[in-house]
Amino acid sequence: MKIPLSKILIIGSLSHSVFASSGDRSADFTQCVDICKAEQCGTESQYFAPLSLRLTRWSCTDDCKYQCMHQITDRDLKNGKPVQQYYGKWPFWRFAGMQEPASVAFSLLNIWAHARGASKVRKRVSETHPMRSYYLAWSMVSVNAWIWSSVFHTRDLPITEKLDYFSAALAIMYALYYAIIRLFHLYPLPQPTRLTLTARPTKSLTQRILAATCILSYIAHVSYLSLLPRFDYTYNVAFNLVLGLTHNALWAIYSLPASMSLIQRFPSRSKSYRPRFASKAAWFVVLTTGATALELFDFPPWAGIIDAHALWHLSTAPIALMWYDFLVEDSLDTSWREQKA
Repeated sequence: MKIPLSKILIIGSLSHSVFASSGDRSADFTQCVDICKAEQCGTESQYFAPLSLRLTRWSCTDDCKYQCMHQITDRDLKNGKPVQQYYGKWPFWRFAGMQEPASVAFSLLNIWAHARGASKVRKRVSETHPMRSYYLAWSMVSVNAWIWSSVFHTRDLPITEKLDYFSAALAIMYALYYAIIRLFHLYPLPQPTRLTLTARPTKSLTQRILAATCILSYIAHVSYLSLLPRFDYTYNVAFNLVLGLTHNALWAIYSLPASMSLIQRFPSRSKSYRPRFASKAAWFVVLTTGATALELFDFPPWAGIIDAHALWHLSTAPIALMWYDFLVEDSLDTSWREQKA
């Protein structure tokens, strides 16, 4: 049931309300929701939600907020007023109970991209390659992150928000971890045992310290955000930004021209050795930076469906596919065969 706008406008004109920075703070919205709740959610009325809304846990109050948000947005558009945000989000048209269906679809696309990349690593990278297990672990961590992204964009609740943010931070943290392992050659090399002829990889002390540092940092990050009375969004963004920029900086160094090499890309080769595919790492840095910049150009969703955040999700899928191609090429370089334990 929709609330007549005439009721909203009459009450709004009496109170001389003005829109704040967010639509949910406006008097019109608050009054609309109150009227809706009184008419639909009262003790004398029964709220019958469609199955899709029940499955995605839309309460009567949630549905009232959704209806009022779009009624006021439609009125503002007709009057030439700017679209307001509600609870930190643009007014999206829901589909099958999903609050942001485009972001959900593009998150699922990213799940497919990482699953396909993992399949490529399994097929083309030898089981004895020292980096194979790290790449496959990152694939699983990334798939987990995009699963929770799809859940969060289906239904924005406190628990789904935290699971989305925490799993995303874990994916970024692990990406930085394996980048350090790869670029500074901390991966364990097979060491023959005395009793058998089989090779067993051994981890160095440096790698153990690195792993412990990453684990403790992540636990501290999650604990800090979980124990606060209010979620610290600024800190969360800064934490992920530092990890992401460090990760990109390392791979940018890897891609530098041979005359400017700062690292030894393969232990068996000199610093000047730079395979042609190293340029792909530079393209990855450029593309990921450009994709992230989409978040800076925030705009109301086109047709109430696609906004800058959804486009960011769309752009990351092909970038992930390109990155797996690079990781496979790097793993197949002949320099790996020349490394000795």
